[in-house]
Amino acid sequence: MTFDLSARLAERRAAHLYRQRPLLASPQGPEVTVDGERLLAFSSNDYLGLANHPEVIEALQAGAARWGAGGGASHLVIGHGEPHHALEEALAAFTGRPRALLFSTGYMANLAAITALVGQGDSVLQDRLNHASLLDGGLLSGARFSRYLHNDAASLATRLDKASGNTLVVSDGVFSMDGDLAELPALCATARARGAWVMVDDAHGVGVLGAQGGGIVEHFGLGMDDVPVLVGTLGKAFGTAGAFVAGSEALIETLIQFARPYIYTTSQPPAVACASLKSLALLRSEGWRREHLNRLIARFRQGAAAIGLDLMDSPTPIQPVRVGDSARALRLSALLRARGLLVGAIRPPTVPAGSARLRVTLSAAHSEAQVDRLLEALAAAWRELGDAGTETVHG
Repeated sequence: MTFDLSARLAERRAAHLYRQRPLLASPQGPEVTVDGERLLAFSSNDYLGLANHPEVIEALQAGAARWGAGGGASHLVIGHGEPHHALEEALAAFTGRPRALLFSTGYMANLAAITALVGQGDSVLQDRLNHASLLDGGLLSGARFSRYLHNDAASLATRLDKASGNTLVVSDGVFSMDGDLAELPALCATARARGAWVMVDDAHGVGVLGAQGGGIVEHFGLGMDDVPVLVGTLGKAFGTAGAFVAGSEALIETLIQFARPYIYTTSQPPAVACASLKSLALLRSEGWRREHLNRLIARFRQGAAAIGLDLMDSPTPIQPVRVGDSARALRLSALLRARGLLVGAIRPPTVPAGSARLRVTLSAAHSEAQVDRLLEALAAAWRELGDAGTETVHG
């Protein structure tokens, strides 16, 4: 018996679900060179425009000159450098929590937190639209795993009534493919009433939401009693790499002792932590970035509504344009690319069947003129798609 990989790949191609990697030949920014073409990009999670910021680059270079190119070992052996420690202390202060723990990726942080906190005999309850890393963490934990209806506190309550052992409720803060916010006040109240802990992965909210960029917990005025386990990533609004978990002294020590993705992984390069420290300083001091980004979001939504595009209920830089059919989504993305714009088509299994979309992402590095250019191209591409005999925008 052999693996028939070719047939599996052919099946994915036939379903218009085949994925290909764009080859980037420039730094992150509004204008990029991809596959040899110069394009205006609305596809990056660099929400505050810090990935190519000269001060962040300078901090990375200075960090490499002093600390070298690699971490060398796991944090528990000899890989926990002073830059890592300084970043953890700064992130704890930023989130208003006693401790923070640094991870190399957001995927690792989510796996680590869930599997260290619950296991056999416990329960983990997750939103149906949670990120794959959260779902994988729940499945790998060995705990009783179930999913509640999206953002539905009543559905969560029903599942909590059937839970056993230590119970962890897990949700994204901002849902990465829809751009909507978790209804945290209701979800947290429901969990607390039943003695469950809440874990929030605020990958797309930290740096973007809240007056000070503190993310969804600041946005809703929640504290550590409401959300004992807070996860954030550094590869999006921070523009660098890595992730962190913030919480109580006992939580962080538990992760250090029991979280296998933390214990058995080489630390990130110290120079990256140096860059993240600079990003955090800019994120906190330059509130104009969030203000400008919010103006761009409002401008895009107003313009898209005037065109008649089917937007989702998102107040964040993630602005999905619902298309429905995967082939149509690919075609619309191609029409935009022919006009010099890069906007990705998101298809199953990343999103549910029949809900393919363009995922427009905005950055504080974009200008109003660039957003207007996107809207003009969307209007023209949508007309062309309609002229080709496809169904209407809401079809």
